[in-house]
Amino acid sequence: MVVLVLLLAGGVAVYRFDALDRWWPKGPPDPRVEPAAVAPPEGLDLPAPSPAATVAPAEDPDPETRLLPGKVRAAIANALKDRDLGRHVVVDVETAAGTGPAYHYGTPHTFTPASTTKLLTSVAALQALGPDATFDTVVRQGAGDRIVLVGGGDPNLASRPVPADQKDEVYPPRADVRTLAKQVAASLREQGRTRVRVGYDDTLFTGPEVNPRWEDSYIPDGVVAPITSLWVDEGHDPSGYGRVADPAQVATRAFADALERQGIQVRGPLRPAPARPDAPVLGRVTSAPLSQIVERLLDVSSNEAAEVVARHVGLAVEQDGSFQGAVRGVRSVLAGLGVPVEGSRWYDGSGLSRDNRLTGDLLLEVLRVASADEHPRLRAAITGMPIAGFTGSLTGRFAEGDPAGLGRIRAKTGTLIEGGVHGLAGYVTDATGAPLLFVVVADKVKYERTLGARDAVDEIAAEIAACACTTR
Repeated sequence: MVVLVLLLAGGVAVYRFDALDRWWPKGPPDPRVEPAAVAPPEGLDLPAPSPAATVAPAEDPDPETRLLPGKVRAAIANALKDRDLGRHVVVDVETAAGTGPAYHYGTPHTFTPASTTKLLTSVAALQALGPDATFDTVVRQGAGDRIVLVGGGDPNLASRPVPADQKDEVYPPRADVRTLAKQVAASLREQGRTRVRVGYDDTLFTGPEVNPRWEDSYIPDGVVAPITSLWVDEGHDPSGYGRVADPAQVATRAFADALERQGIQVRGPLRPAPARPDAPVLGRVTSAPLSQIVERLLDVSSNEAAEVVARHVGLAVEQDGSFQGAVRGVRSVLAGLGVPVEGSRWYDGSGLSRDNRLTGDLLLEVLRVASADEHPRLRAAITGMPIAGFTGSLTGRFAEGDPAGLGRIRAKTGTLIEGGVHGLAGYVTDATGAPLLFVVVADKVKYERTLGARDAVDEIAAEIAACACTTR
């Protein structure tokens, strides 16, 4: 009774909390979390619920299904004549089961892949690390009164928590340095400490932070941030425009400011300070699972997240967290999955390098392996791809061409506007319901024909969706 009086006096409403739930009166069910428990209005007679009818038959890559290359050729012939596509176009189509003939168009048959490279990075990461892998950002005790913020390569680490009214709009959930600062402040107060110096450790990744194969303009123009194991908001400037020059320093400043809001005085400059791996941990926040990170990086085509994920593959496979180690690691993992890597070369995890060259066979096989029943750990590489006309980087696409493409195409975009590259690589069901894999890339597009080329690539993909191109 004493506890009850104090709660009431303090104006605290106790609602469904552990043991109190047994005797404290519950309010009405919340329709946001318990819709089935909400009673209908009085006098309303509702029919008994019944299972919903199947919207569409389940896709099944039938190994007996064969592609009819001649029908593919006829279906896309007019779209291929579009002059906006430029002088080099590659198209590859095959069944999801990978059986029978495939359709190939374009010579030479290697191309600049742009962001379709992210499919390679994503599949390799899911295979090497596992879909449940997470990445920790910790604070360890340093020398003397110093504490050290240690970057663990969380690509989605944020500077602040997502507001409660926006949590349903943000995917995946993100760790943040303000929450970390609250933990650390509590640990320090337990030790009777209210003043600290703050250092940071971003040594998990090695080598240059800027890929030498990237255009010199990428960093000053804010196309991509320097790649480091410690940053917040993917290295984006707090103003919302461009990227920051020193992501680790900016992340540490955000953490230090959050500490001071918790009543901990931060003394002196923020400096690099490698942490001992066995030093006491004062706080820790953990990323979302890799499967969710991959889904987001493919959906919105995040260059920064792709590069960080590639570095983790390099560390896991090659014990090398550099750009070179990342590429070697991704290549090794894909080769182990049976993907034909010979004849292709790439230098980063995001596809920003204009020196990258892939074959259509490599991308098709990456897609086939990721969608195969025997590789369930890779499934996020398929579910993460945008849906034509509805999600991610394809939300505003497919307004032109055959409407059959809308909602039936999942594809990773690949665009380098200044480099003249416009492409798609993904998964589609044709008019017979057969699942197909496809690659469409035009990589010699004139700048002034950018929008026309993008629409032409979409039209080719849509015509494949509208085609009865298999024996199914």
